[in-house]
Amino acid sequence: MNNTQRKFMFHHKFISFLTLLSAACLLFAACGSGTAGNNGSSNMADNNAVNGTSSEAGNAAAAGAIAGNTAASGDVRNTITVNSSEKVAVIPDIAEIVYAVRTEAGDAASCQQKNMEDVAKVVELLTSLGVEESSIQTSDYYMYPVYNYSGNTQRITGYEASTSLSVSRLPLDNLGEILAKSVSAGINNIQSITYQSSQYDQAYSDALKLAMESARGKALALAEAGGCSLGAVAGIKENSNYSEARYTDNALSSKMRNTAAKEELMADMEDSLSNVMPGEVQVEVNITVEYMIQ
Repeated sequence: MNNTQRKFMFHHKFISFLTLLSAACLLFAACGSGTAGNNGSSNMADNNAVNGTSSEAGNAAAAGAIAGNTAASGDVRNTITVNSSEKVAVIPDIAEIVYAVRTEAGDAASCQQKNMEDVAKVVELLTSLGVEESSIQTSDYYMYPVYNYSGNTQRITGYEASTSLSVSRLPLDNLGEILAKSVSAGINNIQSITYQSSQYDQAYSDALKLAMESARGKALALAEAGGCSLGAVAGIKENSNYSEARYTDNALSSKMRNTAAKEELMADMEDSLSNVMPGEVQVEVNITVEYMIQ
């Protein structure tokens, strides 16, 4: 093959390469346009579905999506939310006394035995005064060594044991007599005296009803000020804690724990303890109420 023929073959191959390259570019451009066209068609179909040009199923799906977005944003309904607090006063009619029966002895076994005997005497005394055994409960017990720290040597000189007895649901009419005879019988440790009401449940229910009435009054005022009409209750939340209404007579409890004061009480027991005046107990509730508005 001569030089002229070689040049002809080279030019022919080069032109063929350019032709293939151009065809590839055109094919790539066509594919890209087709994809874009398909996406555009898909978007148009979706838009038509939302705009109501598709089937009822498409409309339902679009409505569901809108509802989902509304729920996610929290704007499901128009409401008014108010807080309300109310109190109901009750007069205590029962009491709870916590006795601490303390005993000392030279060794641990004797101390524990003596303490058990002293507790049994207290229970016998209380039951003889008309207190039911079901109202008497052991609430605490401990025993520890008593040390002598004189000199440089620490040594155990004995043991002390203490048992706490909670005596509940005591009628206030008998409280003065029970306290007086308890002290007379040698019970010299009264930790606390607490007044309670047997009508607490009813008082709490009454307070809840009053709080609902108050909440509705607030909601009506807000709706009127906002140019709305008040609808049905949408939700209620109780914020207060249900606990038995009570308070502790700290002054009398302190006197019963103080030796000098107890001697003074013993001198005139009838005048000091027979007429207990517990006053009133406040039963308080707090609620949050949500109302629909239009």
